[in-house]
Amino acid sequence: MARDMSPILKRCRALGIEPQVMGINKKSKRNPQRSRRKDSEYGRQLREKQKVKFIYGVLEKQFRNLFNRASRMSGVTGENLLQLLELRMDNVIYRLRLADTRAQARQYVSHSHFLVNGRRLNVPSATLRVGDVITLKERSKKLEPFTELDEAVIPEWLSMNWDTMEAKVVGLPSREDIDFDVEETLIVELYSR
Repeated sequence: MARDMSPILKRCRALGIEPQVMGINKKSKRNPQRSRRKDSEYGRQLREKQKVKFIYGVLEKQFRNLFNRASRMSGVTGENLLQLLELRMDNVIYRLRLADTRAQARQYVSHSHFLVNGRRLNVPSATLRVGDVITLKERSKKLEPFTELDEAVIPEWLSMNWDTMEAKVVGLPSREDIDFDVEETLIVELYSR
């Protein structure tokens, strides 16, 4: 499986993302004040696409497939794309605050710590639907990362029972649920060329 192994802070600085969006609570020690040339329209579109791909940990082919799926859905293509990205299994685990970063959530899913509707799911890119129930496996409840969890604020489209460690997708994520700046129209324009 291909993965992006580039330094996170370096990529954040290059794409203009705050490190907190990636779940990292530190700043880069290097902060050169370079003036950047004005980007072309294509440059802005490409930067926006790279930013979203980097935040969600998706590579080009999978991102393109998600875009094609979003364009076939009814509604606004850009919002559909963000909705599909938000409904990925690894992102839902991150949104439930069961993992500190999306990369950590991806690893938890790959290591089969969760059941979806009573069945084992170890595919981080799986798209969840409204009504899906996510449960932490019994043997995983005893592991250190899951015993130290505190109740956290989660999005309205998810519900969580902290006693039984069971979550449910109760609705679809809206545009307002995205917690970072993104201009999805630029991504749509880029792929519509």
